[in-house]
Amino acid sequence: MKYFGTMLVLGTALALAGCASGSGGSINGNWTAALMSPAIGSSPVFNFSVTLTQTGGGNLSVTNLNFTTASPCFAAGATATGGFALSGDMNGVTSGGFQLSIQSLPASGNNLLTLQGTDTNNTITGTWTLTGTGAGCTGSGTFIMNKS
Repeated sequence: MKYFGTMLVLGTALALAGCASGSGGSINGNWTAALMSPAIGSSPVFNFSVTLTQTGGGNLSVTNLNFTTASPCFAAGATATGGFALSGDMNGVTSGGFQLSIQSLPASGNNLLTLQGTDTNNTITGTWTLTGTGAGCTGSGTFIMNKS
């Protein structure tokens, strides 16, 4: 009976440890973003959705990028790369540094949108900068991304 009690305690401890280090709080998944600019006011300059998957070594696979606001800066489409440096994962709540670069396809000009931020509990906040050659394709501000 003593052996059974010891095994039960050890089994419970291992199960709880597995929950704390599991992938439940990972950055992997679908995200929506709203990019604001103090020059424009409270309306988002850009909105987009994206799927992020951590591929190892701090790199992110970025797929299903879809701008939901009309913009000549990315009208022909875009490619994206990103990175995530995990700094904590406690009970399924991740935190860490986040970076995303979105490059327009040549038909839309030479436009680059860069986001730098921090993930805390499935919400990424930070700053963005847009540089480019298209009309109106420059700016900066803050952003928020939420895991959906």
